[in-house]
Amino acid sequence: MANVIAIIWDFDKTLVQGYMQAPIFKHYKLDGKKFWEEVHALPQKYLQEQNVKVNRDTIYLNHFINYSAPGKPLFGLNNAQLREFGKELEFFPGVLEFFKNSKEKVVQNPTYQEYGIKVEHYIVSTGFAETIKGSSIMEFVDGVWGCEIIEHESEGKRYLGEIAYTIDNTTKTRAIFEINKGVPKHPEINVNDKMAKDMRRVPFENMIYIADGPSDIPAFALINRFGGSTFAIYPKGDLKAFEQVEKMRRDGRIQMYAEADYSEGTTAYMWITNKIDEYAQRMYQAEKAKLARSVSKGPAFLE
Repeated sequence: MANVIAIIWDFDKTLVQGYMQAPIFKHYKLDGKKFWEEVHALPQKYLQEQNVKVNRDTIYLNHFINYSAPGKPLFGLNNAQLREFGKELEFFPGVLEFFKNSKEKVVQNPTYQEYGIKVEHYIVSTGFAETIKGSSIMEFVDGVWGCEIIEHESEGKRYLGEIAYTIDNTTKTRAIFEINKGVPKHPEINVNDKMAKDMRRVPFENMIYIADGPSDIPAFALINRFGGSTFAIYPKGDLKAFEQVEKMRRDGRIQMYAEADYSEGTTAYMWITNKIDEYAQRMYQAEKAKLARSVSKGPAFLE
């Protein structure tokens, strides 16, 4: 077990404003609103036409693949482009500084240095992994889970051709178990391998999960159940989003929420920072207690 505080983030509307696919639509001059309307209509369409159920979280990938085929509006969209589009993403205020400073604050604290206490950031998203990896935040990220696409080639162009790996709102919990067991740092470990609790790299009680909405309820539930911390974000001035996260708080889905601003002094900054300090202190005290238990006093002079 390592002395790691794992902060696990959703991406769209949690760290960035809107959806990460916006730069794609801008580049190809495609109506993004119409595209998403088509995506949202697909589950009902396929159920009526073919009596087939589809995964609402990941059906958008099929739509991108269809649009990327030869002769279609997004022909030529490939993984390299997805990564380049990541550079255009606009993060909420304070995000990059928070990622950087939260790691440095703990690592540089002399009290915690002796016991190797540190903060790690992980992103678990139903969006494109390549776009996240191309963004400026990656300098401070320890692992990414997202959807990945296999490319095909035609007319000298590579384009999105097949789904390779998907994350949906339920399989986000699998990613959390992988963090728990240390799979990102030890790929020889399989998430289904049996592992004693005291050997798992990041206990659930050392995790903070941060996301924007009810689609993350399975992940919130997992972290809450095993003693971690849960926090929701809503865009400033968005009444519907505020009412949504407030309902989740009332229902016990999350522990706290705030506006999507991570600048120093904001509610989000103070709450998450306070949790980090709380976790780090707990780890420090546990290590001190472990040391005390291991020491047997030597003989002393008798009076």
